Amino acid sequence: MSASIPLMDLPSCEVHRLGEIADLVSSVGRSRVGKEKLALALKKEGYIPKLLQLFQVCENLKDTEGLRLLFDIVRGILYLDEDALFEVMFSDECILNVAGCLEYDPSLAQPESLREFLMKTAKLQEVIPTRDPEIRHKIRQTFRAQYIHAIISQNSSDLEEGFLSTLTAFVRRSEEEILKVLQKDEIFFSEIFAKLNDEATADEQLRELVKFFREFFAFSYALPANRGEFLNTLAKFEILPTLERLMGMNDLQVRSVAADILCYVGYFNPFTIHDFVLQEAHQRDNNNQLLIVIIEQLINNSDAGLGGDNQLKKILLILIDPENMRERVSNLEIFEFLDFFYDRCIHVLTAPLLADTSDKDDYQTAEVLALVLEVLSFCVRRHRYHMKKYVTSKDLLRRILVLLKSKHKFLALSALRFMRRMIGLKDDIYNRYIILGNLFEPVVNALLDNGTRYNLLNSALLELFEFIRVEDIQSLIEHIVENFSDKLDSIQYVRTFQGLKAKYEQEKNCQSQTLNSVLSMLPGKIFVRDETVSEADEGPRGSKVEEEAAPTSPQTFNVSNATSTPLTTVMSPVKKCIFEIFNFTDEDEEEEARPRKRTRLDS
Repeated sequence: MSASIPLMDLPSCEVHRLGEIADLVSSVGRSRVGKEKLALALKKEGYIPKLLQLFQVCENLKDTEGLRLLFDIVRGILYLDEDALFEVMFSDECILNVAGCLEYDPSLAQPESLREFLMKTAKLQEVIPTRDPEIRHKIRQTFRAQYIHAIISQNSSDLEEGFLSTLTAFVRRSEEEILKVLQKDEIFFSEIFAKLNDEATADEQLRELVKFFREFFAFSYALPANRGEFLNTLAKFEILPTLERLMGMNDLQVRSVAADILCYVGYFNPFTIHDFVLQEAHQRDNNNQLLIVIIEQLINNSDAGLGGDNQLKKILLILIDPENMRERVSNLEIFEFLDFFYDRCIHVLTAPLLADTSDKDDYQTAEVLALVLEVLSFCVRRHRYHMKKYVTSKDLLRRILVLLKSKHKFLALSALRFMRRMIGLKDDIYNRYIILGNLFEPVVNALLDNGTRYNLLNSALLELFEFIRVEDIQSLIEHIVENFSDKLDSIQYVRTFQGLKAKYEQEKNCQSQTLNSVLSMLPGKIFVRDETVSEADEGPRGSKVEEEAAPTSPQTFNVSNATSTPLTTVMSPVKKCIFEIFNFTDEDEEEEARPRKRTRLDS
C-alpha cells in the first residue's frame, strides 16, 4: 500500500521555511493516509537529521519563534507513531536535538532541562556490566524512548484512544529483547552482584548501579511471562542478602532505591522474603536481620508518608501476619517466629513512640508515628497473645494516648484508633489494664477540649463510647460513669452518655436483686466456685493461628504484674459483695486466689 502512495514534497531544511514545515506536519491531522505520506517523505534522504541541525542554529541565535516552531514540528513527527522514524530520532546522532526541541514548549514559562536528564541517563548506562554492544545500544535506546514517550504524553488526554500505540509497542519489544539476553547472561548477573556487594565500589557508581537495577526490575516485572525465570535467576545470586546490606547503608539514595527493589520482590513473590525472614529468625547472633532493616527504613525515611513507605509497610504486614505462614510452617514455628519478633524487633518499631518527643510535633515526626501506630494496630488484631503481653508490660497505651494532644489531627486519630482496636476485642485483660491505669482520662479530656466542633476526631471519640454502650462492656461502663460522669453530663448533643448511665443503673439494679436472692439463702451454707485470674480463663487469647500455635500449657498472664491489685477488684460484683460482708482479710484473699475445687463458706 505504501508503494502506491505518491511522495509528499517537503520544504527545504532552512530556518526561514520552518513555518511551512510546521504547517505541513500539522495539516495531516488524524488522516491515516496523510500520516503515511508524510512519514514516507521524512524517511527519504536523511531529512530528519538535517531538520534537527536547525535546532542548534536557532538556539545559538536565541530565535524563540524558530525554537517554538521546531517544538511543534518534532512533536508532530513523533505523533506520526512510525517505527522507522523512532529508530532515527532515538539514535545517538539525533536524540539530544530531539529533546532540545521538546524543551521549548510554548505553554511553559521557562524551557525544561530534558537534555540534562538524558545525559545523566547516558552516564548511568556506563555502569552497566554488559559487554554486548548491541544490548548496551538497545538499553540506551529504550531509556530514551520511555522518556520521550512520557514527555509527549503529558498533554495527550484529548487525543484518540490508542495514541502512540506503535511507540508503546516499540518500548515493550525492546524491553523483551533486553531481558531475553540478560536473563541468560550469568556473567552479567555475577558482575552486577559483585559490584553491589563490593565495599570498594565508589559511592557514585553504587548509586547509579542500584538505579539501573531498579529499572531492570521494572522491565522484568512488567513482563509476566519472564517473571518466574527472572526470580529464579535472582535467587541464585542471593538477591535478599544483597538488598539487606544495601538497605542498611548510610547512603539515603542507596537505601531508598534498594527498598523500592525489595517492594518489587515482595509485591509479586512475598513468600520469597517470608522464607528468608523465617530462616533469619533462627540466627540469634545476627543483629542485622532483614525484618529489622525494613522497620528501620520505615521509621527513618526522611520522606515519611510517601509511596515507598506505604509499600514497605505492606511488606512488613505481610511478613508478620500469622495467616500468611499457616500453610508453609508448623504452628509451633509460627509461635517461635512471633517470640522472635517481640523479643528482637518490636522495640525498634516502638522506639519513636517511647522516645521523649514532647517538644517535637512537626509533620515529619507525626507521619512516622502514625505509620508506627498503623502497624501496631495490626499487631493488636493479629498477635493478641503476644501484643497483650507487650502493651501491658510496657504501659504502651498510656504513651500512645499522649498523642491525642498533637496538633496533627491525623496523628490523634491514629492514637485513638489504636485504643479502639484494643477495646473492640472485648478482652477482659485489656479492659482491666485500661481501668487500673485510668486511661480513659486523656480520652475524656480530648473530647471536652474538642468542644462542640464537629470533625473526624469528635466523631471517632463518640463512636468509641457508643461502641462500649452498644456492646454492653460493663466493666468499662462502670469505670466511665463512676469516674467521668460529672464531666460528660455536659454533653447533651448526643444520647450516648445518658445511655451509658442507664446501662450502669440497670446493671446495679440487677446486681442488687441478685444479692438479695443470695442473702435470702442465709443463714446456711453455700458454696462459691473459685475464680483464678489466669490467661486461660480470659476467652480467646489471640488470632486463630496464634492461638493454635501457643504452648499447650498456658503461662499465667496477669495484668497485676504491672500494678498490684487485690482480688476483689477483678471478681464479679456479687462475689465481691460477699467478700465485703464477711470482712475477709488479705490473707483470705490470697488463699481464695489459690486454685482449688471448692471453698466452703460458713454463715
